[in-house]
Amino acid sequence: MKMLFKKISSFQIIIFGFAAVILAGSLILMLPCSTSGNESASFTDTLFTSVSAVCVTGLIVHDTATYWSGFGQAVILILIQIGGLGVVSAATSIALFSGKKINLKQRSTMQEALSAPQVGGIVKLTGFIIRITFFIEFVGFVLMAPVFCKDLGFFKGIWYSLFHSVSAFCNAGFDLMGLKEPYSSLTTYSANALINIVIMLLIIIGGIGFMTMDDIKNNKFHFKKYRMQSKVILVTSGLLIFIPALYFFFFEFSSDRWNISITEKIFYSLFQAVTPRTAGFNTVDFNIMKQGSIVIMLILMLTGGSPGSTAGGMKTTTLAVLISSAVSVFKRREDTRFFGRRIPDDTVKKAAAILMMYFSLFLIGGIIISNIENLPILDCLFETASAIGTVGLSKGLTPELSIASHIILMILMFVGRVGGLTFIFAAVFSKGSSIAKLPLEKINVG
Repeated sequence: MKMLFKKISSFQIIIFGFAAVILAGSLILMLPCSTSGNESASFTDTLFTSVSAVCVTGLIVHDTATYWSGFGQAVILILIQIGGLGVVSAATSIALFSGKKINLKQRSTMQEALSAPQVGGIVKLTGFIIRITFFIEFVGFVLMAPVFCKDLGFFKGIWYSLFHSVSAFCNAGFDLMGLKEPYSSLTTYSANALINIVIMLLIIIGGIGFMTMDDIKNNKFHFKKYRMQSKVILVTSGLLIFIPALYFFFFEFSSDRWNISITEKIFYSLFQAVTPRTAGFNTVDFNIMKQGSIVIMLILMLTGGSPGSTAGGMKTTTLAVLISSAVSVFKRREDTRFFGRRIPDDTVKKAAAILMMYFSLFLIGGIIISNIENLPILDCLFETASAIGTVGLSKGLTPELSIASHIILMILMFVGRVGGLTFIFAAVFSKGSSIAKLPLEKINVG
């Protein structure tokens, strides 16, 4: 058994870990006590729900509030928490609390799972991740509790506050608002300033990555002292919120057909700029938004959050590297640069490979579902972008899709959460690079 464990790569351990938790979650959700009607849900439905929860996506086949019992909702919340922290981080935290020592192989796996720069200090970093996660989720819970307790009563308000705080920080997008209106998400709180601000902050903080949080903790407001990656993440994340928000404000929500106040326009615009970055909550009906706005959201969904965060998707750093590489080509510079530092060519190659992989899966998945279900291609692409980006936003198609389409969405969610390169590296066994090189010959592009 030990020999087998040694032969398994860190990437394979991460994938097997996620798969094991997903299977366990789906089996537990099959118990009659997991549904509100005390009837066993089908394996395909529980598997889809478990994949969506562990992969912190939020796509659902049944309304979470009305179909699942309190026990079922608690199971989903635990799966979301494990998926948000990462299976490896969750398992490591349990090992640390039980007093077990973490060996070098386990530390290496933790490094890959957290996108940490080095193995040294990885256990300390894991401890920080657990503490900061529970602290931020607790703060979000406390801030939202007065609103939900007032609207729903004390005990239900407490449960709703806890559920939505964890779901928002983990960028999961699962909600319990179906009690008011099925699949309504946060539309009933679209004008509530406190809920909007708290949910957005939880999504943003959870999406910037634990390494960036560690940088902020250690260096406070001294931006120049941050790691280059943290600088790139913060700047890129800021631009990916600010620019789309401006677009939504002037070209979508300023239209007369919305008939909303200036304050609502600001909240609507900011929320729709934040939530596609793998969060999955919505405060408006996407079916009445312009197609231009939907395309903007598709781009945001594919981009996702940042490395080592609770979010999935292609990652902000991937987009930043590709843009910087393009700028270097335009300026005829040899190197890709950020903040006075060169980026290795290997990183640029990986970013290009990730873009190709995510775009291909998103496009192929959407085309296949469109043909299977005979539905408009843009609507299907919205669902596949939501799945591969682990977002959870939907135009209402997912519950009505066939099993074949659900399988496609589950595969996309799984790949989107574990990471494209992790999935490829786990599946492909490389023999290592050779010293000998093939003859060089140029090819024209562009």
